[in-house]
Amino acid sequence: MGVVGSGMELSVEQAAELRELANSRDVPAVLAMRARIVLWSHEGRRRMDIAELAGVSLPTVDRWRARYAERGLAGLEGDQRGAGREQVPPQVRSRVIALTRRSPPADSGLSHWSTRTLARYLKRTEGVVVSWHYIARIWREEKLQPHRSGTFKISKDPAFADKVADVVGLYLAPPGGAVVLSVDEKTQIQALDRTQPVLPMAFAATEKRTHDYVRHGTTNLFAALNVGTGEVVGECSPTRNGKNFLAFMKKAVKPHKGKEIHVVLDNLSTHTTPEVKAWLDENPNIHFHFTPVGSSWLNQIETWFGILTRQSIRRGTFASVNVLITQIRNYINSWNADAEPFTWTATAGEILAKVRLVQSNIKKLVDNNAK
Repeated sequence: MGVVGSGMELSVEQAAELRELANSRDVPAVLAMRARIVLWSHEGRRRMDIAELAGVSLPTVDRWRARYAERGLAGLEGDQRGAGREQVPPQVRSRVIALTRRSPPADSGLSHWSTRTLARYLKRTEGVVVSWHYIARIWREEKLQPHRSGTFKISKDPAFADKVADVVGLYLAPPGGAVVLSVDEKTQIQALDRTQPVLPMAFAATEKRTHDYVRHGTTNLFAALNVGTGEVVGECSPTRNGKNFLAFMKKAVKPHKGKEIHVVLDNLSTHTTPEVKAWLDENPNIHFHFTPVGSSWLNQIETWFGILTRQSIRRGTFASVNVLITQIRNYINSWNADAEPFTWTATAGEILAKVRLVQSNIKKLVDNNAK
């Protein structure tokens, strides 16, 4: 082996080994860099240049040149470090999981845990010292997300199961040749205008808007989603009553004249006025299917309303109600240009099983709190 000097002498075989090590994807990056330091020395580069290329100090360059000269490739692997970090006892992991799944104690003033607050709580109350990184890793492994929260509501409709089966049956197996429409109203959509111009997005800067706004009025959106095609028919109205609803329904079913039409809708009183019932009697090919009370999530048009809100309304700036209505109409036209139906996968049985599980969990909570 050559002697370490201003230009390190290497045999052809040694240089080939080092190049293979430096270019390998199967070795740690730090080991590949040490191999490059030796190779650069072999090429006659100055110590200062090598240090700059490698991003290390001059003594580090000297160390790995000397280590290679003394021990070859084995010298580049570095010294064996001390024993691994002491493992956290299993009971600590179990304690972290148990605390995470419960609400913080009332005297803590916390509504939910974060990794840092839980780590501080364990240290303060139980003398257990773990890092917040350790807690975060446990949460990832156990799929625990105390920082997130959802909503739910159990319907008290006595005909819940029958209505779920009826509506889901239309989604999964609609009658042959029939049209299924999902209908509802999105009420009191506000035309909000910011008090100052919106600052557009730029490189390394997000779009910005003022936190305060001016209200210019509201509108109500009646909408019908064709479950089979994904197309939407919409109509904005300043008021929301039985008359408005009936006028919209006549518009929504007009393109499907002569077909059996099944309409999924909720239990608003405007959907069952005497005028609406009379219209249904005059059009026996139109059938209303009501979702269970308190279960509007079963209506597919609600999903579309959520998309409309996120993509068009929430970040919009509207100088008047007419501007808002124009925006909604444009969005519907854009949606229908390449509309696709939603894919409904949940069966009635699966939905009812989940509801029974939630009911069981609620009962257990109530019983435990009563003790």
